[in-house]
Amino acid sequence: MTSLLRRFLSPYRRTLVVIVFLLLLQAMANLYLPTLNADIINDGVVTGDIGYIVRIGAIMLGVSLALGVTSVIAVYFSARTAMSFGRDVRASMFNRVQGFSLHEVNTFSTASLITRNTNDVQQVQMLVLMGLTMMVLAPITAIGGIIMALRLDVKLSGLLLVIIPIMAIVIATLMVKAVPLFRAMQKKIDRINEVLRENLAGIRVIRAFVQTDHEQRKFAEANADLTSTALRVSRLFALMLPALMLIMNGSSVAIIWFGGSLVDSGEMQIGDLTAFVQYITQILFAVMMAVMLFVMIPRAAASAERIQAVLETTPAITDPPPEAIAARVEPNTRGLIEFRDVGFSYPGAQDPVLTGISFTAEPGQTTAIIGGTGSGKTTLINLVPRLYDVTAGAILIDGVDIREQRQAQVWAGLALVPQKAFLFSGTIASNVRFGNEQATDDQVWHALRVAQAASFVSELPAGLDSPIDQGGANVSGGQRQRLAVARALVRRAPVLVLDDSFSALDYTTDARLRAALAAESGDTTVLLVAQRVSTIMSAQKIIVLEDGEIAGIGTHTQLLESCATYQEIVDSQLSAQDAV
Repeated sequence: MTSLLRRFLSPYRRTLVVIVFLLLLQAMANLYLPTLNADIINDGVVTGDIGYIVRIGAIMLGVSLALGVTSVIAVYFSARTAMSFGRDVRASMFNRVQGFSLHEVNTFSTASLITRNTNDVQQVQMLVLMGLTMMVLAPITAIGGIIMALRLDVKLSGLLLVIIPIMAIVIATLMVKAVPLFRAMQKKIDRINEVLRENLAGIRVIRAFVQTDHEQRKFAEANADLTSTALRVSRLFALMLPALMLIMNGSSVAIIWFGGSLVDSGEMQIGDLTAFVQYITQILFAVMMAVMLFVMIPRAAASAERIQAVLETTPAITDPPPEAIAARVEPNTRGLIEFRDVGFSYPGAQDPVLTGISFTAEPGQTTAIIGGTGSGKTTLINLVPRLYDVTAGAILIDGVDIREQRQAQVWAGLALVPQKAFLFSGTIASNVRFGNEQATDDQVWHALRVAQAASFVSELPAGLDSPIDQGGANVSGGQRQRLAVARALVRRAPVLVLDDSFSALDYTTDARLRAALAAESGDTTVLLVAQRVSTIMSAQKIIVLEDGEIAGIGTHTQLLESCATYQEIVDSQLSAQDAV
């Protein structure tokens, strides 16, 4: 946690100095007030000097006003610094996650990454806010209070040698038991988020299979587990406050008992005893303030560890050194894609998903990929934009290995329609323009017409300004896919990747879209993954995958004659007449 605080608080060094100075003034004012109070009692009340009481009282009022002003300013700067700290940490985590490959995202899990960037950051941010006041004010007040108490009476101050160790033992015992519980709580919050996210994302499946009760039980178990741990923490700290209050009240009784004897014997003035009680109270409250901070530290430390784990994770896929990029020619000028003996295995997997994949996808042609479920089609497509990196062989775009290019450079040459079309909250226009922010309305409508989406968009009351919910929840699966295709088309990239992007379309719409796409693609390199044979029949090159290997390459007609795997796929979908 120390490294996290040092890294993100260092830009605010000057503000921190101002805060410490203000808190120092605040502590000095707090320590000065009991002395003034003692003077009023000893030299004003006891002697009946009203003028002295008024003068010292005015000074006390001025000190109190100054104390209030410095407190307000210190709290303002502390809050601003803490909020800025939280903002910077969240931004840094978000930027780091943006560079993660799918492997890192899956390792942490989406639910955990959300929790770390919200709940965990908030825990550390609250510690910073409390720490900027208590961490500075408490020790100054405690040390200053001890000095002032010793100045008044050394023998009576000896009670601190008993009081403070007792408080320290109580606090330490609670902290040792609380730290593991706080770590467990953060993991159980992750579990709650994971169950909730799955439930909301899969609500249709849950209802279709009448599993609502099962999901409620699963959530109830996760919720009860978190509640049980939280109650254990609450029980610990429920004991702490009464124990500390007992120590404080017992300390006050002991001070008044022994101090009363000193006043009775004439060894101590009544005003000094009053001031001594106030100093002891300040010391004990400073300890209480420190305790409140220490209560937050274990949970914040657990959260900081989780944040640090994200920030310290180096993405498996990174850009090459700048000097290596600068020496190369500009890629993506044409869109020629080459797979050279490509192999891929998921981390920790025993068997490879892809083995010995070699083919070329040329500009102006459609290269289709087909195969059975689990044959590796989507995995192969995910290698092109480097969502994963090949574990064997190489993928080249225009003769340059994509691992020797900047990732942004590779992405700039691609337009991707993923297997699961995703739309962002906003409007139809904003979603289509996500592919090209500078696209005009005419270009957007043209892309929609090619994607066979213009008809349903024009029927909407607001047209291009029609709202889209997050994930495209308020449109059908076919409409979502067509809008995703339009988003890719408006980008006008040299390479267009379509990962089973027509699966939700009926055969008529599928045929019209393919025909419009063929007329539109021109010199574009089209990589098309499909389950339907009818979708890829007209492709200039068809790659047939089976168990992660190429079973055949050729046109539809050639593969019917030479590839048994392709023949089986065709026979399962088309009649003999339609297959020709």
